[in-house]
Amino acid sequence: MKRAKRSAVWDHFNIINAGKEVKCSLCHAVLKYNSSTRSLSYHLNTVHGAVLHGTRAPGQPTIKATLGRRACDERRAEGITESICSMIERDLMPINTVDGAGFQDLIAILEPGYNIPSRPSITSRLEVRYEKRKSELKTTLATATAVALTTDCWTALTTESYITVTCHYNDENWQLKSAVLTTTNMSERHTADNLADKLNEVVETWGLSGRVTACVHDNARNIVNANNPTRVTWKSVACFAHTLNLAVNDGFAAAVVSRAIVAAGRLVKHFHHSTIATKALGEKQQQMSLPLHRLIQSCKTRWNSVCDMFERLVEQRWAVSAVLSDRSVTKLADARTLELRDDYWQLMEDMAPMLGTLKCATTVMSAESEVSISNTYPITFSLINNHLGAADGDSHKVAEFKERVRDSLGERMKLNATASQQQVPPPLETGTLSRQQRLSDMGLHLL
Repeated sequence: MKRAKRSAVWDHFNIINAGKEVKCSLCHAVLKYNSSTRSLSYHLNTVHGAVLHGTRAPGQPTIKATLGRRACDERRAEGITESICSMIERDLMPINTVDGAGFQDLIAILEPGYNIPSRPSITSRLEVRYEKRKSELKTTLATATAVALTTDCWTALTTESYITVTCHYNDENWQLKSAVLTTTNMSERHTADNLADKLNEVVETWGLSGRVTACVHDNARNIVNANNPTRVTWKSVACFAHTLNLAVNDGFAAAVVSRAIVAAGRLVKHFHHSTIATKALGEKQQQMSLPLHRLIQSCKTRWNSVCDMFERLVEQRWAVSAVLSDRSVTKLADARTLELRDDYWQLMEDMAPMLGTLKCATTVMSAESEVSISNTYPITFSLINNHLGAADGDSHKVAEFKERVRDSLGERMKLNATASQQQVPPPLETGTLSRQQRLSDMGLHLL
């Protein structure tokens, strides 16, 4: 009995023994058959490979050629197209991915009969998906009694300016949710009026008028003024983590600390730009049983990066010094320029605990999974009255850094409170009340 040929393998097999076995017409081998042609294909590939590579009877197509012409039905093709759109959407991939030769080769192997849609077609589908998601989000936000916004302006590598607005709300189960409402070009000047108009436009577009309680933003004067009650209907809340970062940078402005940061940055830059020095550093780390860590470069706009740079340099001090003292790796003139003074090494070591505390505070206030505004004043109070206070054993340089940060943080918090029409709570001022009482009063103020 000969089976209807639904697969090219049946050109070389016949079913025998009531459909329980098949016989190869090329070598007469008998194989068990359980309705799957996988074992049959494996037999042809391993035993009769020549059949797949062109050695066949005149006019007989190879199995590979026959399988390559397998049709991709409309339903499967639609599923593949939707999966491609989902991949681009979820992984934030460029739309021209579908034009890539590598991607096209991959699809040709996985589904030879599938025709990849053009880039305009994929773009149209993504726009439809966007409108659907936008409609779903609008429906969800319609049930929220109140929302809060966060916003920031930024510049792309192409020097184009953008503004992003994100909303935060509780769902029906009181779980905190966030959604990006817009990331749009901000080609006009970033004046307070223009920024306020953009924020109001976003709020109106999403049907949130009257339900926005506050907008969190950085400390730039234009965005602070844009969230003034004369322009918007919600509270203005300056980002505490950004405020703390600015206060820390004010502390870094101290002459000695500033010079140490510059010198440390120059040293790290050398290792980042010299493959020879980087390789030698790795060898020294292994010899000294130190962690195989790369040095970290600081960046003024990247929070806590100075702390990370100092910690890593202190950790790798002796490996770094060994590389600089190795004349087969570092020239004497370069070593004299790059080697850090002993007092700089000591300063980095002394400042590590203080910078670690400030980093911890920033990390806590940057949490996205829970509301953190209730931590603002307790953390501020703890920093000003405890961690940033003078302590026995502090060097003159560390004491100066603490004082600068403490004064800057206090002043910035007062300015932010004034801008948002809130008063600075009593706990920020030292007085006769106990710490426990001041913390209690702080909680009442926040409520």
